[in-house]
Amino acid sequence: MNIQAVKAIYLFEMSRAWRTLFQSIVSPVLSTSLYFIVFGSAIGSRITEIGGVSYGSFIVPGLVMLSLLTQSIANASFGIFFPKFTGSIYELLSAPVSYFEIVLGYVGAAATKSMILGFIILATAGFFVPLQILHPLWMLLFLVLTSITFSLFGFIIGVWADGFEKLQIIPLLIITPLVFLGGSFYSIDMLPPFWQNVTLFNPVLYLVSGFRWSFYEIADVSLVTSLSMIVGFLVACMITVWWIFKTGYQVKN
Repeated sequence: MNIQAVKAIYLFEMSRAWRTLFQSIVSPVLSTSLYFIVFGSAIGSRITEIGGVSYGSFIVPGLVMLSLLTQSIANASFGIFFPKFTGSIYELLSAPVSYFEIVLGYVGAAATKSMILGFIILATAGFFVPLQILHPLWMLLFLVLTSITFSLFGFIIGVWADGFEKLQIIPLLIITPLVFLGGSFYSIDMLPPFWQNVTLFNPVLYLVSGFRWSFYEIADVSLVTSLSMIVGFLVACMITVWWIFKTGYQVKN
């Protein structure tokens, strides 16, 4: 493996985050803080507890997952799209760097930035609500798997997109609604039976549920099911990335 190539891509992408610190870190943290203030005061005054946990604490895993998903996709998709847009990707493809090393550099940087943001949001949440993590290793596992999986998904979007508008279509019109409707701010037990069954088709539900279990041992679905879903999606993304480079889809042509 060409470690120097992976390191060069990784450090270049990380340096972009530090150059745009307000957009990459400060802005998502401020947005999440507003969620705490609005949902904690407006809805929290009407819903005091869910499963024995205060409402403000209950929504912490959902808010972290919201930021994690959107930022992982945004970081990875822009990271690979911009070289396509400027044409510098052909220099990368002609360099003695394998496709695996390219993906490792871009996805590794995007996942790292998302995890840093996730930890910052967790630390910020401690200023607003009492926070406890009963299973920190499981929490870390879900954090890492989610960051890597959706960074891969963002990489796929960045390859697929042929304009800046397409970069925003899936995150804004699909991912964000799925997060809001995936039990981030409520338990699906609060829904009528019909809508509970409908929500089970939302893949984000399994991510949020497993992540929340690591905090409070409260879950809408079993831990094994949550873990199986995210691993399955990770494998699907890896196969798709392999197919992209094998066929040269939107990369070589």
